[in-house]
Amino acid sequence: MTDEKTAIILGDNPPTPYYIVYEDRLRRNLRLINEVERESGANIIMAFKANALWRTFPIIAEYNRDFTASSLNELQLGTETLGGSAHSYCPAYTDDTIDRYLALSSHITFNSLSQAQRFAARAVAAGVSPGLRVNPACSVIETDIYNPALPGSRFGVTAEQLDAGELPAEIEGFHFHALCESTSYDLERVLEAFEDQFGKYLPALKWVNMGGGHLMTREGYDTRHLISLIKDFRRRHPNLEVILEPGSAFTWRTGDLITSVVDIVENQGIKTAIIDASFACHMPDCLEMPYKPAITEALPEPQLSKPTYRLGGNSCLSGDYVGDWSFDRPLEPGDRLTLEDMNHYTTVKTTMFNGIQHPDIVLRHTDGTTELLRRFTFDDYRSRMS
Repeated sequence: MTDEKTAIILGDNPPTPYYIVYEDRLRRNLRLINEVERESGANIIMAFKANALWRTFPIIAEYNRDFTASSLNELQLGTETLGGSAHSYCPAYTDDTIDRYLALSSHITFNSLSQAQRFAARAVAAGVSPGLRVNPACSVIETDIYNPALPGSRFGVTAEQLDAGELPAEIEGFHFHALCESTSYDLERVLEAFEDQFGKYLPALKWVNMGGGHLMTREGYDTRHLISLIKDFRRRHPNLEVILEPGSAFTWRTGDLITSVVDIVENQGIKTAIIDASFACHMPDCLEMPYKPAITEALPEPQLSKPTYRLGGNSCLSGDYVGDWSFDRPLEPGDRLTLEDMNHYTTVKTTMFNGIQHPDIVLRHTDGTTELLRRFTFDDYRSRMS
């Protein structure tokens, strides 16, 4: 966040489009994560790939400073803004990047035996704890694009590969990641597969990182079951520190995207409300996953007896639309729509395709004031292009 003297405080209705983050919702998530951490004995750290709004990090730092980074840019940002222990994982390090990772990391995970054999000794010499990503080959994710345990996955070493090779003596930890916005019962299945396949190696290790995807802040998530799972695992393996690195859980339902209807078009009986934002540019997971976000002003489910619309983005991509939503009354240009839960895996994925203007980013403080954190300009677009 900016210094009080330079903070730009907005009114109740800033110009659209803009992402808004709610401080009270963020603190609610952080308190729950801290409770799970305290009761389970695990170290729960934040994954930057889901959230990199560093001007909200002073709030997060009150609860948690450790983080996981998957690129040098994430690593530097976390070091500068959170300052805690940095756990790095990258599918492949090179001679040009490894020393920069080691200079800022407390832990580093290698994706393959060849990478571990190449760089693990250098990590130990630098005072960094080296680990190996393993693949328990247990699929609990329905969407293939987010499933790292699919057959032929490029992520992690399988039990067969490890048994046929040789675990470098320098390796101090295992890292597995097989979840995506999953439940504790999904973790239970994966953990059973992990211990069954890799359990014989665990007595010689110091830590196990259970990766991300633990959506413990979602309504209905069984946190007591998660705590029990972790405590039981720690009792079975008292030599191991347990690390979890959720991304979405930290910022789940902490922010929205506020957009305005700018036109209504109709073709062959299908009405599209064109908005001043873009699914392709500003909400790419809606097209990739795909999923349809809730809209506060819309009815819970489409009703053909009510005015019903697709939403179309303001880019030239033909597929830049999602639908359908129904409303109690016809939409008109100027109507504002609140697309819910647009913080995690949204602001980190935005693009400037088509030169479409980025939404502003604002923070709604617990006292009700709204602060402008970032307004994008032509210079941002220009600097990304060359």
